[in-house]
Amino acid sequence: MRLSVRRLLPPSALTIASVVLTGCFSSAEAGRAGPEGGRIRVAMMQPPRSGLSPLSDDAFKLSRWSAAETLVKLDADGDARPALATGWTQHSRSWTFTVRDGVTFHDGTRLTAEAIVNSLTRAATASPKPRILDGVDLTAKADGNRVVVTTPVEDPLLPQRLSSPQLSILAAKAYRGKTVDPVGAGTGPFELTKVDGTLSASLDRYDGYWGGRAKAAGIDVRFVPDGTARAAALRSGEADIVEAVPVSQAAVLDQELITEVPMPRTNTLYLNTGNGVFKDASLRAAARAAIDAESIVEGVYEGRADVAEGLLGPALPWAADLRAPVRRGKAGDPSGKTITIGTFTDRAELPEVAATVQQQLQKAGFEVKLDVRQYANIESDALAGAFDAFILSRATVLDSGDPAAYLYSDFASDGSFNISQLSDTAVDRALHKAAEAAAGDRRRKAVSAAEAAVLSTDAAVPLLHERVIQGDAAGVVGAVHDPRERELVTRDTYVK
Repeated sequence: MRLSVRRLLPPSALTIASVVLTGCFSSAEAGRAGPEGGRIRVAMMQPPRSGLSPLSDDAFKLSRWSAAETLVKLDADGDARPALATGWTQHSRSWTFTVRDGVTFHDGTRLTAEAIVNSLTRAATASPKPRILDGVDLTAKADGNRVVVTTPVEDPLLPQRLSSPQLSILAAKAYRGKTVDPVGAGTGPFELTKVDGTLSASLDRYDGYWGGRAKAAGIDVRFVPDGTARAAALRSGEADIVEAVPVSQAAVLDQELITEVPMPRTNTLYLNTGNGVFKDASLRAAARAAIDAESIVEGVYEGRADVAEGLLGPALPWAADLRAPVRRGKAGDPSGKTITIGTFTDRAELPEVAATVQQQLQKAGFEVKLDVRQYANIESDALAGAFDAFILSRATVLDSGDPAAYLYSDFASDGSFNISQLSDTAVDRALHKAAEAAAGDRRRKAVSAAEAAVLSTDAAVPLLHERVIQGDAAGVVGAVHDPRERELVTRDTYVK
C-alpha cells in the first residue's frame, strides 16, 4: 500500500503565497497571439548569483532560456551532438571543430572561428575558472572556419566538456574587462534584452536564429525563491512554467499540471571504511542489509523519488540495462556497535532521512547517534573521516554529462571527495579504466563495471534517486523536462 504523507497548508498561507506573485507578470506579459506567438511566463527558483555570467552556474539559466549556445550539445545518453559546431575530429591531444555557417550573434555580428576562440580563451584564463574546467587546461586557435582545441594530455571527453553552458559562445561585446555581460550577445532563438538584478529577466524572439524562428514571442522570467509562492503562481495562472515545485506543494496542485523529472542525483549512505566500526566489511554488509529504502521514499519523499538499485539512476537511461552483477559480502552481527551518522540541514529532507536510517539500523542492533549541521560546518569533518557514516545528496553526472568523474572523486583512493575513505585496488583499477575509455558504449560499460566494483565493497549504500517537479500550465506546449537542467524553453515551446 502506498503511504502518502501530505503536508497541506492552510488557505491563509496559500493566499499569502499568491500575493507574492501578484503583479509580477504584467498584463502585457500575459498577452497571447493566437495558437502560437505569445510570451511565456516562467517562475524560476534561484536568482542569478553572478550577474548571469556564463562563467558561473548562472550559465545554466541562459541555456534553459535558449539564449546562449555551445559548440556541442548532449543527447539523452550523454553523447556529444552538433550545435554551433557541425562536426569534430581528434588527433592525439587536439580536437578540430568545424564552425557552423550562417550563425549570427544577437548583436548582428557573425559567428566565426575567432569569436569562438575568444570565448573559450576567456573561460580558460578566467580566475576562478568555470567549474567545468577545474583541473583542465586547454588552448584554442582558429584555422579558417575551424577551431583547434588542445589539452596537455589526451582527453576523450573534450567534446562533452564543451557542451557545458559555462562554455557558451558569446559575441565580442559581452567581454568587458573581467566581466561578462550576456545581454544581446548570444546565438539562441531568444535574445536576452533586460535583467533586473535578482528579480527578473526578459527575452525577445531573435528572428535571425540559424535554427529557425521561435514559436513564442519572448520569455518573461521572475525569480521566486519561495517554493510555496512558485506553486501558487502555477495554481493561480500567474506563471506558465514553474521550476522546482516543492514536494509538500505538489499534492495540492492539479496533478495534470506537474511532471516529475528524474534527476542525476542520488541520496547515499557513505560508510567509513578507513576507521571505526565500518572498517569491518561484515558490519558494512549488515548496515546495507538493514536499510529499507522504499520506506524512505514513501515516508519522507511521499513517493516522489525512485528507490535506488545502484549509484546511477533513471536520469541515465542506459544505467539499468548495463548494470553489472554485484558480489555482496556476508553480514556480521552489529549488536552493541555504536556509530555516528552525519548529515546536513541545507537539503530539507536529509535530516528526516537520517532519522529514518537511524531507526532502521537500531532495529538491526546498532547503537546510532546523529550529528546534523549546516553543510558548511560539517563538510570538512565528513571528508576527514570523522563520522562512521554520512548521508549525502550527490550529483552523479557533473558538467560533462559523464558519471565517471563522480565515481572517481568519491571512491578512488586519491579521490577528492572520498567520504568513505575507500582504498581498494580493484575499485581503483575499474575507475581508471572508466576514466580512460573513449566516449560512447565502451565508456558506459566501463562505468557500469566501476559502479559494481564500488558497490561490492559496501562503502556506499545508495538509498534513492531524487526527482524535480516541474509545473506546466494547461496551455503550455513543448516545455522540456530535462534531467540535466540545461533546457526548459526552446524554439518549439509556446503557450496556446
